[in-house]
Amino acid sequence: MDMTTNSARHISGRHFSARHLSARAPQQRRWRRTGVAAALLFAALAAHAQQQQQQPQPPAHRSPEPAAAGSSRSAPAHLAKAGISCLMSPERVTDIGAPVIGVVAMIKVDTGDVVRQGELLIALRDEVENAGVRTAELRSRIDADEGVAAANLDLANQRLQRSTQLEQQGFVSGQSTEQARAEREVALQRLELARGQRQVLQRELGVVRAQLGQRAIHSPFNGVVVERFVNTGERVEDKPMLRIAMLDPLRVELVMPASRFGSVVVNDRITVQPELPNVAPVVATVTRIDKVIDGASNTFRVRLNLPNPGNRLPAGARCRVQTPTLAAEQEAAPKAIGARSEPPRSGHAG
Repeated sequence: MDMTTNSARHISGRHFSARHLSARAPQQRRWRRTGVAAALLFAALAAHAQQQQQQPQPPAHRSPEPAAAGSSRSAPAHLAKAGISCLMSPERVTDIGAPVIGVVAMIKVDTGDVVRQGELLIALRDEVENAGVRTAELRSRIDADEGVAAANLDLANQRLQRSTQLEQQGFVSGQSTEQARAEREVALQRLELARGQRQVLQRELGVVRAQLGQRAIHSPFNGVVVERFVNTGERVEDKPMLRIAMLDPLRVELVMPASRFGSVVVNDRITVQPELPNVAPVVATVTRIDKVIDGASNTFRVRLNLPNPGNRLPAGARCRVQTPTLAAEQEAAPKAIGARSEPPRSGHAG
């Protein structure tokens, strides 16, 4: 009985062990696969880390070095555009108006025309003024009053002479001589009055001629007509009729930083490069330098005189000015850039 029971227990235990092992087999296989995959992952990460350590590290946050002379990289902006920006403007711009009220009778010029000093530009209607000039000329030529006064003076001189002789001979009293002398003085004053009146008429003729001249508008200087504001038959009072600009010479205005104050002086000759196609550099002369620096912008103004024969350069164009100090700095800049771009020499002896 006991033997039978022990045999049954032994057989049951063998069946339980077999079932337990058969249930754990798939789990063990999954563990083995997971362990192999983890080992492969760790090996790949270690190889990648070793490769990164062998490669040279790039420098962190290094500022770009300027290109050496002759390099293909573009130059800095302050070297790409050499010089100081400036503007070529007319030396003088004038709005031409009429000194009197009138109606435009004739316009001799138009926009773009070249005019000379004293040239007739516009004429106003002047019929009344012409009539006044002719009348004044006639009055100034009339000398009848002066002739009458001269004749009376001659007669008074003769009377005074005869009265003096008769008084010396005792035929007349001294009262008659004094009367003749007084008549002579009156005749002399009348002659002076006639001469003064004639001078007044001459001055009046000059006045009416000046009034007639105000009807003709002439150019005050050599220049170019920039704009026309009126037409024939238009009434003008105080508004301008033409705008004229002087283009020879041109005025070059530039603004320089306060750090360059004293780098240019009056009568310095400076090269100006107009920003126009196919235009060669020209030379201008310094005429004015501001004595006061603008505190807001920390700059000062410089004015140049640029000869412009034949008006070959247009006003209003931009330009660039290169001062001697700035030119020296720009010549030294590429050398300094080339020196910075050279690799450092090794300190080991050969």
